[in-house]
Amino acid sequence: MNNIKSVFSIKDLENLSGIKAHTIRIWEKRYNILEPMRTETNIRMYDLSNLQKLLNITLLHNYGYKISKISKLPNEKIPQLVNEIVSEKSAKHHAISAFKMAMMNFDHALFFSTYNRLLSEKSFREVFYEIFIPLIEEIGLLWQTDTITPAHEHFISYLIKQKILINTEKFQIQEPTRDDRIFVLYLPMNEIHELGLMYLNYEILSLGFKTIYLGESVPVDNLKDLKRHFNNITYVCYMTVEPNVGEVNSYIKTIHDQILEESSELFLIGRMTENIDPKQLSHQIIKFHSIKELINSI
Repeated sequence: MNNIKSVFSIKDLENLSGIKAHTIRIWEKRYNILEPMRTETNIRMYDLSNLQKLLNITLLHNYGYKISKISKLPNEKIPQLVNEIVSEKSAKHHAISAFKMAMMNFDHALFFSTYNRLLSEKSFREVFYEIFIPLIEEIGLLWQTDTITPAHEHFISYLIKQKILINTEKFQIQEPTRDDRIFVLYLPMNEIHELGLMYLNYEILSLGFKTIYLGESVPVDNLKDLKRHFNNITYVCYMTVEPNVGEVNSYIKTIHDQILEESSELFLIGRMTENIDPKQLSHQIIKFHSIKELINSI
């Protein structure tokens, strides 16, 4: 377990809380709100309890509580106050903080209790759009800045996938009500970021269409097989990190030349679509900026 991060730098705290390191230092010096450990070279380091406390303080601060007032509260009073506020106001920021703490602590129970509380007030769709999408975006940034390890990302991603699959199955067992089009959902080669695609599958099924979910790292040749079985295919390709910047346009050209037929189309979504040459797009090849935009177009 040595590779699991449980001690954090002030920069990690900034990335996780959204409070600038400079501000954290001032709060610490002036109000003594955190208790950092010091390395032999006198660098501040923080444990999980400090992270939890800072996330709670951040929420209180966002709701108008002055740091001078928060600093005078006993430690046990801060989470109580947070819970009172959350019951009165938006649960969104609290839920995202709770999911982050579940991730940092590898805490299944906290994930499920937070999720179940949200689901008592919101639909699964609302939870996904309001909580999971911002959480996934934050996790991507935390991973890129080395604030979290791949183990943290895999842990939380698996739990979110579980929830998507449970909700997806409810529609999969029903007969499709729309037969004018079939959707084939896949990730290009070496692409493994699957959460967005899985959620798209849930949404498209909920509209009554038949979907064929191929998942991650699909070679172009595998798409050819489907043309023998189905007409009117809409291919949905989610590009988060692959194909890379230099290859994305040649990849789309390959799909156009080898896969698309008159009655088929290609929907493209994900971060790498920003690098697509607009000349590649047509009435058959369409780029979307968000999951919501794609679903609204169907």
